[in-house]
Amino acid sequence: MSYRKADIYVDKTKAGILEETETGYRFQYDPAYYSVENAEPVSLTLPLRETPYESQVLFPFFDGLIPEGWLLDIVTETWKVNPRDRMGLLLVSCRDTIGNISVRES
Repeated sequence: MSYRKADIYVDKTKAGILEETETGYRFQYDPAYYSVENAEPVSLTLPLRETPYESQVLFPFFDGLIPEGWLLDIVTETWKVNPRDRMGLLLVSCRDTIGNISVRES
């Protein structure tokens, strides 16, 4: 199985990498992001730290970026992504979110 990765940006600064693993997902802040003055965490549920976060399911913060309802229907039909493929949905639909977070496939 080929695992996918995403670069996570806060505003226009790369903050970290989200990746699929054998057991679920891992998010790790980029060491260079710590040197950014007033660096903010991507979410209050993922405070800045050096060690990676691990989860068996997509982190709720990232899952919450994925569209819902009729917009999800449009995304799944347009990009032919299975609605249960949360990482796939994140990659195709979250390049430009309402907030200051963006997701780009690595």
